Amino acid sequence: MADVVNLRQARKRMRRSEAEAQAANNRVTHGRSKPDVASAKAETAERDRLLDGAYRSSPPLSDDPQSR
Repeated sequence: MADVVNLRQARKRMRRSEAEAQAANNRVTHGRSKPDVASAKAETAERDRLLDGAYRSSPPLSDDPQSR
């Protein structure tokens, strides 16, 4: 026979584990030093610049079909 489970306690355990996962994510996101943040921002800018330079042609400036 299966054990009896108190659903209120199970929900609390689930909420606590989700909160801990969110806290761990926040520590990673917001717990960085200024040089780390600057480095990540520079890497993102460099990646975006390289990707933007890889377009075959420039994207249309407007949604007007006559300008194509």
